Amino acid sequence: MFNSPSEKSHSAMLASVPPTLLGLVSHYSPSGQEAAVVDWLVQHLRGLGFTQAFRDDAGNAVGVMGTGEKTIVLLGHIDTVSGEIPLRLEGDCFYGRGSVDAKGPLAAFVDATAALGEIAGWRIVVIGAVGEEADSDGARYVVDQYCPQFAIIGEPSQWSRVTLGYKGTAWLEATFRSPSSHTASSRPSVCEAAFLFWDSLLKWAQAYNHDKERQFDQVTPRLRGFSSTEDGFFDLATLRIGVRLPCEVTPQDWYRQVENLFQCLEGVECHLQPTGYPIPAYRAEKNTPLVRAFLQSIRLVAGEEGEALSPAFALKTGTADLNIVAPVWNCPAVAYGPGDSNLDHTPDEHLSLKEYDRSVRVLQNVLHSLVRE
Repeated sequence: MFNSPSEKSHSAMLASVPPTLLGLVSHYSPSGQEAAVVDWLVQHLRGLGFTQAFRDDAGNAVGVMGTGEKTIVLLGHIDTVSGEIPLRLEGDCFYGRGSVDAKGPLAAFVDATAALGEIAGWRIVVIGAVGEEADSDGARYVVDQYCPQFAIIGEPSQWSRVTLGYKGTAWLEATFRSPSSHTASSRPSVCEAAFLFWDSLLKWAQAYNHDKERQFDQVTPRLRGFSSTEDGFFDLATLRIGVRLPCEVTPQDWYRQVENLFQCLEGVECHLQPTGYPIPAYRAEKNTPLVRAFLQSIRLVAGEEGEALSPAFALKTGTADLNIVAPVWNCPAVAYGPGDSNLDHTPDEHLSLKEYDRSVRVLQNVLHSLVRE
């Protein structure tokens, strides 16, 4: 029961939000805390008539529509960054953590698949993956579980755009060690040596990027941490470095370049330690049945509302589960979903309900077109 008239009013206001979207966003689920929303989604999928709905061994929510031999995977993620945002509706805008990144796209996958229903010869697999905002444990699990003909990754692109690619990423710790010396010594301290190295790394990136106008094609290193210590015999400094990489530079290329730059330091012992999961950049082809289906569908939905709109492509400077699954599945793959990615991870995160409706209709048309291939 509602405890006050204001709660009743708030509930009535949110009643216009599509149930799948409202249910997902109302369950706060930062990475590592997805269990409750996964349980909710599994039950919701069953209620929508999915052929199967279950939690897999990685903790992902999975809904399967149909029993055919050919497969389309719609891979969204059900976790969010931290920072709960009170649910509210202001005009057409639905506010809540994950409304854009990326429960909005996941909800659109669910609603579009439910509207399509079972198609002979096909199964459509909708996945709410866990841990995308951390180490992508959910996507790393499903990559070996499916071999789809087509894959769509749920990320905000705006309803009229298709995302073809994401940059790669790699993390490392660079450690610098040298014998302790008196502060009056003319020799640079180990901390100074670490920052001399960082300066040389930035200059190398600047030289690499000088003729590359798009950020998608650039190497963009960032210093994420610094620490130092001494024990009376040796001084130690450590830099924690992250980088976004273009398609032309693999994580292994990056590590080699870092090690080459160690040579600029004399009398300092240098060591590189990769951390986390290195992820190469990925860029999809434009001329595929999947991309053509999206372009045609976006034009169709725009035309239904009297708009003359040209679909657009996007290349993102972040990294997504598309980078992990697409190279392994080796099928036509893109990222798509409603929402403005500029609102990702912000306290102002919100999604237009009109845009959500349009994206669901686009996805319905896309799926209908693909199952006729």
